[in-house]
Amino acid sequence: MGNIMKTTILLATLSGLFLAIGTALGGEQGLIIAFAFAALFNVGSYWFSDKVVLAMYKAREVDASHPLYRIVERLAGRAGLPMPRVYLIPTDAPNAFATGRNPQHAAVAATEGILHVLDERELAGVMAHELAHVQHRDILISSVAATIGAAIILLSRFALFFGGGGRNRGGNPIALIAMIILAPMAAMIIQAAISRSREFAADGGAARITGDPEALATALRKIEAMAQRKPLPANPATAHMFIIKPFAGKGVLSLFSTHPPTEQRVARLLGR
Repeated sequence: MGNIMKTTILLATLSGLFLAIGTALGGEQGLIIAFAFAALFNVGSYWFSDKVVLAMYKAREVDASHPLYRIVERLAGRAGLPMPRVYLIPTDAPNAFATGRNPQHAAVAATEGILHVLDERELAGVMAHELAHVQHRDILISSVAATIGAAIILLSRFALFFGGGGRNRGGNPIALIAMIILAPMAAMIIQAAISRSREFAADGGAARITGDPEALATALRKIEAMAQRKPLPANPATAHMFIIKPFAGKGVLSLFSTHPPTEQRVARLLGR
């Protein structure tokens, strides 16, 4: 199935969840409002999802004077990709992601913390992984999922605080509570189905770009260890975009991990 078809299915599925929440909150009127917002988010998530995600993390663009830019420039040349925009995220938690709608409109972002934790060789492995996502055209699906998933979670939290159903609408409180709980979970399940196997593919792509799979394997272990001690305060809807899950899932959340276990990824990289 092509990426355009997968993106269409994703938009339709997440929009359906959006409409269901709107109906649970406000009946027919809620459905109409939710439909209008779903249409707006569908258009906006295609054209502006990268800007939305970067804004969430207060990312600032860097130019050729920054070492990260020069690393990405070198790797993009090796991969035969257009030069993406390069961003730095102001947090000590080490991580990175790629976003955009296609290789011509791509961006890669890394946290300030990752520059302090990894050496240049390991950092090159991480950025090559993100460029592999660009090369494989994963970024549109991931960015769209993040944007609409965030909208669904926001709407569910709104429902949690303000209730729903309204007077004389015959709303079912149990159904509403189930919607509030299950809608974000459903969004995460969709994201996990999209991104889980793609991490292995991006790891392999990074190894081909750099010719140094061991550097990425070491970087993954370091980022994983730091994520346990210093988790990134990430929006759950965007967690699937990062190279390593930015926070440690516990309890029910662990069932919806968007990343394969790091040791499995390391083993594949090292041919074990």
